[in-house]
Amino acid sequence: MANITAIALSGMNAAQAQLKVAAHNVANLNTGGFTRQQVSQTPLPDGGVASTVTNASAPGPAREADLVEQLQAKNAFLANLVVFKTQDKMAGALLNERS
Repeated sequence: MANITAIALSGMNAAQAQLKVAAHNVANLNTGGFTRQQVSQTPLPDGGVASTVTNASAPGPAREADLVEQLQAKNAFLANLVVFKTQDKMAGALLNERS
């Protein structure tokens, strides 16, 4: 059985990486020779995702995409936080029942 907490944490880490990269891209829009970065997510066998940061293949800024990615990352982080908190409450309730 997959560890729900670990899956939620990997999702939170992926969202944090995405937010960091999008902010980095926006902050460096006017830097000469700047290459955008992007986050790739790969599913893990036991659940969750692994994130890697790479340089984007398309040249030039993509301000709109970066702003949308910031919003997506925020929402993904909050959704995974709800899962994490729910799992914590369920584990606490189970421990209270057994004691």
